[in-house]
Amino acid sequence: MPGDTTHLMFLHAPILTAPHAFTTRAGGVSTGDFRGLNLDDRQDDPQAVARNRALLTGSLGFEAASVARLTQVHGTAVVSVTAPGVWEGDALVTATPGVLLAIGTADCYPLLLQDADAGVIGAAHAGWKGTLGRIAEKTVQAMTALGADPARIRAAVGPGICGAQYGVSPDLAGQFRNAGLGDFVLSGPAQPHLDLAGANRAVLLEAGLPDAQVWVSGRCSTEADFYSYRRDSGRTGRMWAVIGLPAPAGVSA
Repeated sequence: MPGDTTHLMFLHAPILTAPHAFTTRAGGVSTGDFRGLNLDDRQDDPQAVARNRALLTGSLGFEAASVARLTQVHGTAVVSVTAPGVWEGDALVTATPGVLLAIGTADCYPLLLQDADAGVIGAAHAGWKGTLGRIAEKTVQAMTALGADPARIRAAVGPGICGAQYGVSPDLAGQFRNAGLGDFVLSGPAQPHLDLAGANRAVLLEAGLPDAQVWVSGRCSTEADFYSYRRDSGRTGRMWAVIGLPAPAGVSA
């Protein structure tokens, strides 16, 4: 079978204790434009993607059937789940052990959140629309409804398109300024740029998370290690950001 299926490369956030990962394109069995650990089957060979998903989930102690994921629509809907499945929205929260939350990205930012004391986790997809709509704050609110406390929540902002690579229109930059996120509009030689990682971090802090409990990877999805929709003109794979609560001993995840 082609590809490196032994040495999978995941990024981990040191502040999270639940099983989690931000995948890169290293490892996996996909080939061609999707070479590596592609986790999206809309353009790639579904059998290769299924194998990639099994490699990822198994490495974290879960089964592929344990995944709760989304048909992502670049909105701000947060779905509270108690079982695996597929929903429409852009963030998931749960307090149910044995469920692995998954967010797919290829330039947008993945956010993973955890209140270890309450046993509540969340995962969010933050492109410019989600960031502008403060999906990070809405995810914190949904976790709070399950018993989490913002003062205890730890959040990790994974790889996404960095400000230097993310040129946008003056109109979009103006929307960020009008929404109170003007500090994350960067000047460029030809057009403004957006720092979505910084904006999401700021929104998490506004939602009540302590500064020391928000971690940012600092990695840009346009680097060769990742899939990038913008770099690859739309024909590319997807990374997943995943987080789960382990199932009780003796119960299959």
